Amino acid sequence: MAAHLKKRVYEEFSKVVQLPQEEAPAKKLRLTKPSKSAALHIDLCKASNPTDALQYLLHFARSSVEAESVEGVVRILLEHYYKEQDNSVRLKIASLIGLLSKTQNFNPETILDDTLNTFNTEKSHQILAQLLDTLLVIGTQLPESPTVRHRLIEVACKHLSDTYFGVRNKCLQLLGCLCNVDTPLNKDGQGLVPAVIGGGAPGVSGGVCVRDAQSVISDYFADQDPRVRTAAIKAMLQLHERGLKIQQTIYDQVRSAAVQMVWVLSQIYPESIVPIPSSNEQVRLVDDSFGKISHMVSDGSWVVRVQAAKTLGNMLQVSPHFLEQTLDKKLMSDLRRKRTAHERAKELYASGEFSSGRKWADDAPKEKVDTSAVNLIASGACGAFVHGLEDEMYEVRIAAVDALSALAQSSASFAEKCLDFLVDMFNDEIEEVRLQSIHVLRQISINITLREDQLDTVLAVLEDSSRDIREALHELLCFTNVSTKECIQLALLELLKNLTKYPTDRNSVWKCLKFLGCRHPTLVLPLVPELLSTHPYFHTPEPDMDDPAYIAVLVLVFNAAQSCPTMTALFSDHTFRHYTYLRDSLSHLVPPLRLPGRKQAPGVSGIEGSGSVESAQLFLQQSLSRISTIHNLQDPGAQDLLNFTIRDLQRLGELQTELAGAADFSATYLRCQLLLTKALQEKLWTMAVPLCLKDNAMATAAAKQMLEETYKLEFLYSGLENRQVATIHHVRLQAKALQLVLTARTRRGVEPLISVCEKFLQEVESFQRLFVVELPHLQESFVGKLLDVSPRLSACKPGELVKILQTTLRQSGFLNLQLPKQVQRASATIIEPTGESDNPLRFTSGLVVALDIDATLEHVQDPHNTVKVQVLYPDGQSHVIQPKPGDFRSPGPHRHRLITQVYLSHSAWTEACQIEVRLLLAYSSSRLCKATWSDSSTESLQPAEGATEGTIPFGKPVKVFIMPKPARR
Repeated sequence: MAAHLKKRVYEEFSKVVQLPQEEAPAKKLRLTKPSKSAALHIDLCKASNPTDALQYLLHFARSSVEAESVEGVVRILLEHYYKEQDNSVRLKIASLIGLLSKTQNFNPETILDDTLNTFNTEKSHQILAQLLDTLLVIGTQLPESPTVRHRLIEVACKHLSDTYFGVRNKCLQLLGCLCNVDTPLNKDGQGLVPAVIGGGAPGVSGGVCVRDAQSVISDYFADQDPRVRTAAIKAMLQLHERGLKIQQTIYDQVRSAAVQMVWVLSQIYPESIVPIPSSNEQVRLVDDSFGKISHMVSDGSWVVRVQAAKTLGNMLQVSPHFLEQTLDKKLMSDLRRKRTAHERAKELYASGEFSSGRKWADDAPKEKVDTSAVNLIASGACGAFVHGLEDEMYEVRIAAVDALSALAQSSASFAEKCLDFLVDMFNDEIEEVRLQSIHVLRQISINITLREDQLDTVLAVLEDSSRDIREALHELLCFTNVSTKECIQLALLELLKNLTKYPTDRNSVWKCLKFLGCRHPTLVLPLVPELLSTHPYFHTPEPDMDDPAYIAVLVLVFNAAQSCPTMTALFSDHTFRHYTYLRDSLSHLVPPLRLPGRKQAPGVSGIEGSGSVESAQLFLQQSLSRISTIHNLQDPGAQDLLNFTIRDLQRLGELQTELAGAADFSATYLRCQLLLTKALQEKLWTMAVPLCLKDNAMATAAAKQMLEETYKLEFLYSGLENRQVATIHHVRLQAKALQLVLTARTRRGVEPLISVCEKFLQEVESFQRLFVVELPHLQESFVGKLLDVSPRLSACKPGELVKILQTTLRQSGFLNLQLPKQVQRASATIIEPTGESDNPLRFTSGLVVALDIDATLEHVQDPHNTVKVQVLYPDGQSHVIQPKPGDFRSPGPHRHRLITQVYLSHSAWTEACQIEVRLLLAYSSSRLCKATWSDSSTESLQPAEGATEGTIPFGKPVKVFIMPKPARR
């Protein structure tokens, strides 16, 4: 019983308290990176010989070092530097210090003192040169520190007198990169001193002559080592490139060893007067430097000759007498200082000699120049271009041809005098020289007229087997003037021979004859009866219209008749029929003519008449002015006005090729606005999505098409300014905002919208940063209204952001388009294959066959990287081929020629089918800018993350029949 009571007592009064178990604090792991300096110290200590140490250093050079570890690593390297006896190891350590100084976010000033201390004990010249190179790296990293710059210049001046050329080279390089023009330096290499000390004369201090950086550097123009002379000249050019004005006093010290330096001085002081050595005569500095550089065209080194010839082409301020002397190996009388008859009589009187009377008129004044006359140009410089064009190295000949081109374009008289020399270069043995000569003659053709003998030499090149040479010559003949009708007859005869020998040149020959007829209508007129085989009394047989030679003659005659109305009276009946046929089939070669007694050809009057360009330009401006009356895209009648204006602009581009680029650009932009207007219809936004699925799909397609059109606007047209690019990006933002709103209407949930909204806000911020200059012009536009509420946009939820975008899209004003001065649309024309043949290209399945592609590209920027060839097969397969850079030629400005081969392959087919060949223009939205953007607007442009890349078809595609046959077993 007692035990039972005891048990109850324990049950009633005992209490178990269970304390909550405290969680042990989580252990934090700290990841530490091994110290670079410690690891390097261990490795260097393990090295038993210099070879091992050098291996460790080479291995260390391939690893990356953080900015916070650089200082410690440098101290370890310097510690081993003082212990090491081997020069190769110390040289590598000095190189590594310079490499470490370039580490990002590291301040090299912290290791400057330690690096400078190494100069006190170092005796090796090679290591001194490497240490100076390290100081150059440090000085380049700290350009804003005058103290560091002065200390480095002091070290450079101290070692300028070193006997090793490498040390002197590095010292001069340091001076060129760090010195100012008026930096005072010591003549004896004792470093920097004050310009004036005490009461001494300016520039003199305690017997030490203080000189500026240019005088010290110019002392080494006459160094015994050519490498030091080169370094001194490069140092002086470095001062010029940094914007420091070079003094004219060093001109006399720079002669044949520094062609580029002479040119720089001639551009700075062109009108300064310099004396001619050993005479009292003076000439302009630009003329004297031209003579000196001309003398270098006969230098022993072909590299110097190339540089001299190229430099001559940049000297456009030279006097005509000096310029023309380069084409004659004999010194012209204009460049000799003649003594007058009075001076010669005075000299004869002073000598005590008089006329004896035995010889008739022996005392008469003589204009013959004696050998003691003063030459204003060195005799070695005479005929500089003659020497250059006859040089044994083709690089020199090409440089001389280019220089002739530059000088001839600035002087019409010089162009006429150098014509014979350029024509003679057509017979050069190197194809590249011949091709360049043709291009140069094309550039100066506006100032010249070819004689018959010159034209004969030019036309001989048509026999060349190179297609590039022949087509370049055709291009030259398009813009060349000839003197007589015999020249026209000769040119036509040779071109017809070219057409017979090379049928693939058909289009190029026809185009050449088109321009030849346009430029010489009066010379073609007396040849018409002979060319058309007409007779005043007898009927002549009608020629075959399938003959390319007959078509070539008609192209010449019809284009000449455009400016010569009396020529049509010489045409026979079948000639008029042939004109009608060619006008329809080859409208780009045959112009519209006014034919007597016949119905006027379409397109002769109206917009293609006189003053057509001005009237078309006015029509374009009026069309855009009408559009500017639209204040809001939802205004009544806005859609109809956009439709009518787009139609008018498209027709204008078809009729007036000069304004095709501007008209197409404007029409494409207005088409984007029309798509946006249709997508923002009231019906779509007031009804639920399930009730207007069709309209919602149409709006989605419109937004996608708007994006595609904006990429065409940006990358398919050239000549755009920053204003137009901002307008294009504004339309692109509208399209993306429309896509975001449509996405929010069709998707459920907030999660998918968050990333899309964040990306859109980033694009708005990027637009604001890139086009900050253009924002004042976008006040009432979509972007302007968004930027007004930008603080609210960054803090609102996705649903609220969508509502803001929807309201802003519908209420934003219409952004007017401001056309630039010149807009050109990129275009491509595939010449071969023509797509007219019904005979399939047969090949064995599984193997390849080559398809020749010949296309002309107009106004394409950087075609080597952007133009691609696409092949579409009937089964839906698509191949995109990147042509090689060598497949592109440049026959003229803004024109390129693509001649390449595309390899086709496919499995066996049961019958022949057509493949489609087209050209694509690749683009990437990460490209910084176009060439026409101003420098100020492109400095802040950065490639965007996730850049959009794609291709734009341009040019008409061509269809080709192919037939893959099954392989024979």
